[in-house]
Amino acid sequence: MAQRTQIVLIDDLDGTEIKNGDGQSVTFTWSGVDYSIDLRKANADKFEKAIGPYLEKAQRVGGRRSRPSAASSSSGPVDTKAVRAWAASNGIELSSRGRVPADVIEKYKAAVN
Repeated sequence: MAQRTQIVLIDDLDGTEIKNGDGQSVTFTWSGVDYSIDLRKANADKFEKAIGPYLEKAQRVGGRRSRPSAASSSSGPVDTKAVRAWAASNGIELSSRGRVPADVIEKYKAAVN
């Protein structure tokens, strides 16, 4: 018996489906609490425009500047939960924690696009 699991990403702000890699997960920290939100590109752009003036004046206090990698440069960061679910449904073994290998991310992107 064949089985196929499909992950559908939804924009957390407006509830619309994120199609063809036209979105990203945005993570940020506010008052010591970490947040993550999935947004279509249009809403991610609005978020960046709104927070931009504050970031320009803020002092960086830690963390790493993210560098685009070969795995994420084509459409921004991927939802690792979705990648892990896809991998499990396709017989690819991954640990439940840690970095997802770039080749698995590329296979995921090819499969969902």
